[in-house]
Amino acid sequence: MRVLITGAAGFLGSHLSDRFIHEGHSVVGMDNLITGNMDNIAHLMGHDRFEFIKHDVSNYIYVAGSLDAILHFASPASPNDYLMYPIPTLKVGSLGTHNTLGLAKNKKARYLLASTSEVYGDPLVNPQPETYWGHVNPIGPRGVYDEAKRFAEAMTLAYQRYHGLETRIVRIFNTYGPRMRLNDGRVVPNFIHQALLGEPLTVYGDGSQTRSFQYYSDLVEGIYRLLLSDEPLPVNIGNPYEMTILDFAHAVVEVAHSKSEVKFIQPEDERVRDDPKMRRPDISKAKRVLDWEPQVHLADGLAQTIAYFRDKV
Repeated sequence: MRVLITGAAGFLGSHLSDRFIHEGHSVVGMDNLITGNMDNIAHLMGHDRFEFIKHDVSNYIYVAGSLDAILHFASPASPNDYLMYPIPTLKVGSLGTHNTLGLAKNKKARYLLASTSEVYGDPLVNPQPETYWGHVNPIGPRGVYDEAKRFAEAMTLAYQRYHGLETRIVRIFNTYGPRMRLNDGRVVPNFIHQALLGEPLTVYGDGSQTRSFQYYSDLVEGIYRLLLSDEPLPVNIGNPYEMTILDFAHAVVEVAHSKSEVKFIQPEDERVRDDPKMRRPDISKAKRVLDWEPQVHLADGLAQTIAYFRDKV
């Protein structure tokens, strides 16, 4: 296949590019580098099956030649990013999705949208199945990301129903691993950064809010299987093992062999307003239609991620 991956210089986009190259496919990577980093794909530059186009997908897209699939992963994805770039976040989820869908229609390519567990907002059910409609504040500070992704899903399904486009939607839950940014603002790089410096790990509130963490390679495997599947409706890809943020902080300290302590702070920053109190995927659909479930244990994934960050601190 020849595939277009938008957001190719980002954390997930770069790992996806690696996977498709490894499988023998050709990759056209596209990124405007607003949050992406060319270092993530430097090893691919010059590869005879990889080409890179610097471009903002919120504008008209031109790609010469045929495309068999388009994977739309372009978007700021952390609270730091989408609070700094609220309008580009909305535009890449709306205009960017429209443009990439139009390109897929023109090229007769299969389309895969990177959606998110944030479509569920601060959920009232746990775990969250794909049939749950969510509990989202559309005008809160996180709404620029949540609603951009919810709109993107609606637009993708509209192209599927109206134009007969082959579409896939992955709802991604918390994912971590090498190539995340230290200043990402999300809990994994924050905790690892603090642990490696011997600083206190800052936990909002009492740390009882829950998350579930999957290693990037498990996610990439799920996405690859989803693209090749016949499943047209959203699929959760995440780790169903739920833990409190406080327990996660202790896990990071242990794996990093750090002497850091935990410091509890009261959330005043708007980045944590509407922060979900719990997050856990129901992956029964992924098991059924993709024969997929996560394989990497938290301690093993953290060890690999911490080793990567040691050189960055």
